[in-house]
Amino acid sequence: MSAPPAPALAWAAADPYDAALRAGRGPLFLRRTDGWLLPLEVERWCARADPVDRDVLDRCEGAVLDVGCGPGRLVAELATRGRAALGIDVSEAAVEHTVRLGGQALRRSVFEPLPGEGRWDTVLLMDGNIGIGGDPSALLERVAGLLRPGGLLIAETAPAEVDERVRVHITDARTTAGDPFPWARLGTRALLRRARGRWERDGQWTAGGRRFAALRSRSASTSAEPAKRAAVISSQRVRNTSGGRPVADR
Repeated sequence: MSAPPAPALAWAAADPYDAALRAGRGPLFLRRTDGWLLPLEVERWCARADPVDRDVLDRCEGAVLDVGCGPGRLVAELATRGRAALGIDVSEAAVEHTVRLGGQALRRSVFEPLPGEGRWDTVLLMDGNIGIGGDPSALLERVAGLLRPGGLLIAETAPAEVDERVRVHITDARTTAGDPFPWARLGTRALLRRARGRWERDGQWTAGGRRFAALRSRSASTSAEPAKRAAVISSQRVRNTSGGRPVADR
């Protein structure tokens, strides 16, 4: 699958986003072109995993890939449990924060080549990250290619039953950076509709006012190597290139 157009990676150049993560607080919003604002929960993201997060992580299987890991609370929590986990995010501040917490992370888009493709046991799309790229069907297709056959996707869905594809800016209500980029918001029913055919529903639940759905991939994958699943992360060590971009040795 080809990468989405450059505006879909606007998080990487969104100064208000990086600034908020480095400060550990908002305000921060996604702003639609009609002016509507969606608050982003920076303080919760920058804190340690809460009971709702930990319940999600209890449901994870094997090696875990956290797509759009943000400041890394989930990857760090998995690391403390001795679990193989990797976070990816296009924000330099997010990756740096994750590494400081003790997690492993790469500064990379989900639509770029990633370690362990076709061998991950669980992929996480938390904090509304089903919206990445603005095309949930394309994102689900990409995630299916990252998972082993029968692998688990856990997605956090919108609190309301919405199904929208929009263009947004990141703003702190004072500064807006970059061009608008595509984003999506899906409620659980909308996600399940889009998952028909390639995915099997594995559960859905609500906790702490947040909503989640679990799906299992039906896709065949010639690259799946069950004997090597546990080694997806074991040989990776985060390092910095001369450009300061954390990557993993393979």
